[in-house]
Amino acid sequence: MSGSDKYKYKPEIQQMMFVSGETNDPPTETTSLIEDIVRSQVIEMLLQATAQAARRGSRSIAVEDLIFLIRHDRAKVNRLRTYLSWKDVRKNAKDQEGGAVEGTELLEDAAAPAVAAPDQLGPKMKYRKSKVKLPWDLTNMFPEPVPDAEDEDGNAGPDEEEMEANLATLQRLQSADERTRAVTKEEYVHWSECRQASFTFRKGKRFREWAGIGALTDSKPNDDIIDILGFLTFEIVAVLTEEAIKVKEAEDEMEMRRSKRTKTRKTERFLFDPPDEDQRPILAKHVAEAFRNLQIAKPRQYSLRNFSGGLVRTRTVVI
Repeated sequence: MSGSDKYKYKPEIQQMMFVSGETNDPPTETTSLIEDIVRSQVIEMLLQATAQAARRGSRSIAVEDLIFLIRHDRAKVNRLRTYLSWKDVRKNAKDQEGGAVEGTELLEDAAAPAVAAPDQLGPKMKYRKSKVKLPWDLTNMFPEPVPDAEDEDGNAGPDEEEMEANLATLQRLQSADERTRAVTKEEYVHWSECRQASFTFRKGKRFREWAGIGALTDSKPNDDIIDILGFLTFEIVAVLTEEAIKVKEAEDEMEMRRSKRTKTRKTERFLFDPPDEDQRPILAKHVAEAFRNLQIAKPRQYSLRNFSGGLVRTRTVVI
């Protein structure tokens, strides 16, 4: 396989890196290394999910098998569950109204009365998010449904996992808001287009061939599995980019100390500012070091394995 045939997602990876904080144009070696890492992670996830499905006596991968691989990352699991819930809402809405559904119709009407007859409910009240239930959730281990915890006013409040997921989401939104605060309309349009970058959206066939899914699984994964892989591959690129930026900044700081430069750098930068003369793009060595840092097992993982040591094949949980 030639280099041009092997690497197929350079534009998408550049867009994902741009959204994740890399304002320079990364070299081909960097995007190629990230694509290799993403492909290896997809293969690892499929192998582990296939093994998990075999333990259940099934030949096909289920949604739960992939989510099980990232079960320790509560924030990511809840973001994925929210993504799947809204995906189900959009699908049902399109089925009911022939595809003519706007994004605002998926939200509840805050001005609607608290009590109304079914025939008085508008289209904004018809579509509800379906909660994705996981077999290992405590609430699913009882024959009778467990009522949600309620506050003093009788309203069901968010649990600890939802609060953690919401905090992670708010942090990302705050970071995106700070980076796009001073951009023009045209620049924000470009930013929005980059946020839509995906390995799988409208590229299902190419993604299957690129990852070699046909050789890794006995059955053809359904659309939900491909969508989850698309969600997780974006997360992998984002986390790698963020960690690589930290590695590069630490390296630059060390070089500045060694050379004892007196020149002060620009402390505040905006999204579409040209790169500083001292600023370098993320290099392949920074990505490699970032990947190595993300592969270091946490004490929690060691304790769960009774400190037995040995090869651990659950690194996709970290990324």
